[in-house]
Amino acid sequence: MAGRQRKIDCNTMKTNVRPGLLIPALGVVFLIVVALVVVSALRKPKPIAPERIGTIERGDIARSVVARGRIEPLSRVEVKSKANGIIQSLLVEEGDPVKEGQVLAELDKADLQAQVRQAKAMLAGGEANLQAAEAAEAKARIDAANPELTFNQRDYDRAQGLFHAKIASQQQLDDADRALQISKNRQQTLDVLVQTAMAQTEQARAQVAAAKAALELAEESLGYATIRAPISGIVLNRPTEVGDAVSSMLNLGSAATLIMTLGDVSSVYIKGDVDEADIGKTELNQMVRTKVEAYPTNSFAGVVKRIAPMGRDQNNVTTFEVRVTIANPEGKLLVGMTANAEIILEERTNVLLIPETALVYDKDKSTWAQRLDASSKSGWIKVPLKIGISNGQQSQVLAGLAEGDQFVLP
Repeated sequence: MAGRQRKIDCNTMKTNVRPGLLIPALGVVFLIVVALVVVSALRKPKPIAPERIGTIERGDIARSVVARGRIEPLSRVEVKSKANGIIQSLLVEEGDPVKEGQVLAELDKADLQAQVRQAKAMLAGGEANLQAAEAAEAKARIDAANPELTFNQRDYDRAQGLFHAKIASQQQLDDADRALQISKNRQQTLDVLVQTAMAQTEQARAQVAAAKAALELAEESLGYATIRAPISGIVLNRPTEVGDAVSSMLNLGSAATLIMTLGDVSSVYIKGDVDEADIGKTELNQMVRTKVEAYPTNSFAGVVKRIAPMGRDQNNVTTFEVRVTIANPEGKLLVGMTANAEIILEERTNVLLIPETALVYDKDKSTWAQRLDASSKSGWIKVPLKIGISNGQQSQVLAGLAEGDQFVLP
């Protein structure tokens, strides 16, 4: 009976399903599926270009002022000669290192050596004249001793005594007096000859001294023909060649011939300009990081050594000259290189960093960034940030994002 009933129900069901109702039902199902697909597509975030996505990372940052200038040697010396002459040899080239006292060049010494020989001959002649003068002075002193005056004085005194005793005649007394006066006159002449001899000796000594000075000057001039390095450093430039005429700086001063220029580049410096808006933040002995185009990956440490007390106005822009000294033990920094000296005002190490281009500033000066968020319709959400120091390219993140967070560039 039950089996029969199920059979009747099945037949009844088959009889109740009408072909006209099946098609609308399938259409409704299709519309529901389409609606679900559209809703799902609308909720999916818009795709973001990979180049607009970045990651918060740790690093070092410094707030700084940049002074741009050229590398200059700590000391620069122009090598000139104290002697006139022709360059006979040049022993160094541009860029060669030199030590203080090292021979750099030689002038032709033929004329100077002849002057030395002449001065020696003059000195020898002067010394001979001095010896002759001293001998003449000695003879004059011996002659000036004049014992005859003493004897004639005694004869006169004796004759005068005998005359008073009426033993000697007046003629004898007059003869003794005459002899005494002659001796006295001769003595005066001898004394004058001694004075003359002494003066001639002094004159001969002066001539010897002059000859010695002339010899020393000639030898000194001969020494000047050998050009030596006044400092240790390198040859910055050498405008002269063998055979060039050289004028003495003793004669022409600063207009004398420049043989070469030396520079001490063990330490160098930059004279750069700092804008007046930043000069108040610059102080002596501040640390400086210097970069040059020749070594883009290297940084050279230095310190601020001088800040100009007066600014310079050019094109309505006021700048102050700042001198930065940089150690250059390896000699990589060459004179004339263009350098950027980054004067460090503040520095932070191992802090969270975000590019300046990722920051958005509101009118109320609040700062925020776009953190990547797949659940958001736009693909990112607005996150307020607390920012520390900035170097113009990156900023320090104090709060709002963590290490590893991804952000979207505006």
